[in-house]
Amino acid sequence: MPSKHFYITTPIYYVNDIPHIGHSYTTIAADVISRYKRMCGYDVFFCTGTDEHGQKIQRSALEKGMTAIELADKTVENFKSLWKVLNISNDDFIRTTEQRHEITVKQIFERLMSQGDIYKGTYEGWYCVPCETYVPESSMGDGKTCPDCGRPLEKMTEESYFLRISKYEKDLLDYYEHNLKSIMPRTRYNEIVSFIRGGLRDQSISRTSIKWGIPVPGDEEHVIYVWFDALINYLTVCGYPDGDFMNRYWPEARHFVGKDIIRFHCVVWPIMLIALGINPPVTVFAHGWWTFEGEKMSKSKGNVVDPFEMADLYGVDAFRYFLLREVPFGLDGDFSEMAMVQRINSDLANDLGNLLNRTLQMIKGYRENVVPSATTLEDLDLEIKTTMELTLKEVETNMDSFAFDEVLKTIWSLISRGNKYIDQTMPWKLGREGNLERLDTVLAVLYEILSVSCLLIAPFMPETAEKMWIQLGQEGKPLEQNLAEYKWGSQMKNATVNKGNILFPRIDMDKWKKEKEERDMSKGIITDPGDHEEEVEIDYFKNLEMRVAQIVSIEGIPKANKLYKIGIDLGYEKRTIVSGLKENFSEEELLGKKIIVVCNLKPAKLRGVLSNGMLLAASPKGKEELALLTPDRDIPLGSRVS
Repeated sequence: MPSKHFYITTPIYYVNDIPHIGHSYTTIAADVISRYKRMCGYDVFFCTGTDEHGQKIQRSALEKGMTAIELADKTVENFKSLWKVLNISNDDFIRTTEQRHEITVKQIFERLMSQGDIYKGTYEGWYCVPCETYVPESSMGDGKTCPDCGRPLEKMTEESYFLRISKYEKDLLDYYEHNLKSIMPRTRYNEIVSFIRGGLRDQSISRTSIKWGIPVPGDEEHVIYVWFDALINYLTVCGYPDGDFMNRYWPEARHFVGKDIIRFHCVVWPIMLIALGINPPVTVFAHGWWTFEGEKMSKSKGNVVDPFEMADLYGVDAFRYFLLREVPFGLDGDFSEMAMVQRINSDLANDLGNLLNRTLQMIKGYRENVVPSATTLEDLDLEIKTTMELTLKEVETNMDSFAFDEVLKTIWSLISRGNKYIDQTMPWKLGREGNLERLDTVLAVLYEILSVSCLLIAPFMPETAEKMWIQLGQEGKPLEQNLAEYKWGSQMKNATVNKGNILFPRIDMDKWKKEKEERDMSKGIITDPGDHEEEVEIDYFKNLEMRVAQIVSIEGIPKANKLYKIGIDLGYEKRTIVSGLKENFSEEELLGKKIIVVCNLKPAKLRGVLSNGMLLAASPKGKEELALLTPDRDIPLGSRVS
């Protein structure tokens, strides 16, 4: 049995809705670190699951004409199906409605109550049903709304059991001050420590207003608060209070969560553990949120990313790769199908696919598919060897910090170096000239780059790695290899390559845009494939002379329903421009307004009026309404915009 252990969890996901990109992101990240640690010889325990109690589950079930457990039984299958589609390798899947969990929750509640850490009282406050939490008045949004989800709060007064969080405030601060990586990234650590130093209030941990949950032992008028219940899942799967699982895995526990639930995981949960005499998790890592092309995702807008659809359209591995490559884990990210297609074409097709295809084609052509042995390594080859060794070390360091984007950058740097190595060594020229000894070495080095790259991408793209492994002529599976035992040249002995299909065919952009427009239209989403222009150099932008001007006169143009003749003052001169603002603005609204004008356009005659410039305005996608671009403070006329 391995002496090194590793325990990783996702949060357990609410079952009142279908799984989305946020669920996928957290779970894929946990899957990647699990697979990597297994390849490094660790005994890994990876758990995910569903949170099935609480008021919003109860309400959602009633709205659908179902019981709460019927809703949970139905929705949980969506999560289990998605994890199969996304190739998630979890070792356990827990539901909070399982008997094993209810037993553990009641044991912990009784123990904390018996030692005086839970007491009975009355709570009055503003409650957010979707977030299942009370919100202090100092934290409310406008109109008594939840600061996290923006929904209206409800005033509640009820008898409640409380957890003595305030009792353990100093213990928690001491723990964090001596364990600086217990909360990651660092910004979240600072946020939580600052929150604790502001003083902690005892936490209400029961409800009388709902019935869907685990009853309080000995007082079944109360249901245990969903968050107290849910957090304990991490101990339930470890076999709390004792046993082999608990002893093996809990000392190495790490949680991946979204930043919206960090206070529960970094304040309430560790205090529960400290009160039980258990060490808090080694690390709680809070990642950011995803937007869609710059906008918050919303069902009403139709811009919610469906992970099932993305995996079907672009392949599971491409979707997994994009989510962890596009954004540093811990920061907010913006999802764009265009960006994913571009990464597929550049990173996966051009870089990885091209290196594999070119190398295997040359081994097939020059050596009848048999991988040759390297003879004498020249300086260039030794530089590649050093780069590979550094790559393995950098991957290990960044994996331990959960910097998945940096890991992928490092791997792709090696892949790009392999493509450059082909251009530098020109194997086709070596073959033509009969320099077979040097050709063998070059092909062997390229094969080594591919072998290591295949192993390193395996946690991220398991299906792709397996396809590569087969084409490389290796036995077994890449995920079964031990990265800690890797040695230069160990993979190439007696290897016979099997060149197969292209890993990632390039996506035709014109065809893709047309198909995407048709998909969006079928969903009722208005798209404009021409919305983005071609990239330009900075000098192109510098050539535009944009200045601040003021509208000093305005009049309509005869027989022109949309056009105004506008007099502007640039400070150093006055000009006339013609603009189609008539349907959006009255003359009174425009007169005296400071605007931004492009001054170096060639003059053009419109309806008999010479227009010498163009003002700037913005319009929402698919709508005709306009908003003028104006300076946000008083600034001299003629000031240059840059």
